Amino acid sequence: MPEQPAIAATGLRKTYGSGARAVEVLRGVDLTVPPGTVHALLGPNGAGKTTAVRILATLTTADAGTAQVAGHDVRTERTAVRRAISLTGQFAAVDERQTGAENLRMMARLARHSRASARDRAHHLLERFELSHAADRLVATYSGGMRRRLDLAASLVGDPDVIFLDEPTTGLDPRSRRELWSVVRELAVQGTTVFLTTQYLEEADRLADRIGVLHTGRLVAEGTAQSLKSTVADHRLDLVLHDRADYLRLTPHAVHHAPDTLTLGIPTDGTARHVRALLDELDPDGTAVERFSLHTATLDDVFLALTGTPTPRPEPKEAAAHVR
Repeated sequence: MPEQPAIAATGLRKTYGSGARAVEVLRGVDLTVPPGTVHALLGPNGAGKTTAVRILATLTTADAGTAQVAGHDVRTERTAVRRAISLTGQFAAVDERQTGAENLRMMARLARHSRASARDRAHHLLERFELSHAADRLVATYSGGMRRRLDLAASLVGDPDVIFLDEPTTGLDPRSRRELWSVVRELAVQGTTVFLTTQYLEEADRLADRIGVLHTGRLVAEGTAQSLKSTVADHRLDLVLHDRADYLRLTPHAVHHAPDTLTLGIPTDGTARHVRALLDELDPDGTAVERFSLHTATLDDVFLALTGTPTPRPEPKEAAAHVR
């Protein structure tokens, strides 16, 4: 028998408001996430990422479509879904007036652990997230990275089958972000399904088994990081143009644009033959291009090719909440 997906959604639609002010945030989104994998949903502000997470976590009801999480229907089996998942939002939801250990013991008690079990669970999670040294310190004294690790530890008190991480590294410094990446990888290795939303292209590239690109409420592409890159090009030829007129003339050919440096990225297969052909085609007189360099295609190229450079529109959000 084929393994049941950890997340399966078909035709999800969601509109906020009515009449002339109606905003269609999701426009028929399909998702399938195998168990024990990391799935990243990538998109600009307003693309619908948080709304998709809230529907899957039973915090918002879709206007149309169906979804199952951990084998349970998000509309008719909300309690079962909530018992099987955890949701961590963009900001750490821990009590600064308690110590790290007290926060975890409290969450364990809320998850119906006995006092002894809650104490053992807190001790285990503090060790797992390398917070034992700060167990008895007030959370108010924690760094941003430590708070996020504690937040993740709290989300795992109940051993969820699926954990939703909605832009979990927003506002973190590079070191704290990498520490959190390590935790996410560990979760997947141990069998937890991780559904991650992010605006950080490097984050999706490093962590995700599969990536979905959401744009204006539609899933415009899905696949591994490598397969998405190959849909744009295997490589990118960056051209530094002589003047703005040349830059504007060649802009339609590019997947990467840097007007401040008059640089355009042109898709190529990376072979010498194709690079020569592109230069001959784009700059037949040899006067437009000052210099060029060849790069492997990135998710940034994919993102720009699929979404362009849209002006972010605010995504309607309800009050932040955690599902433990």
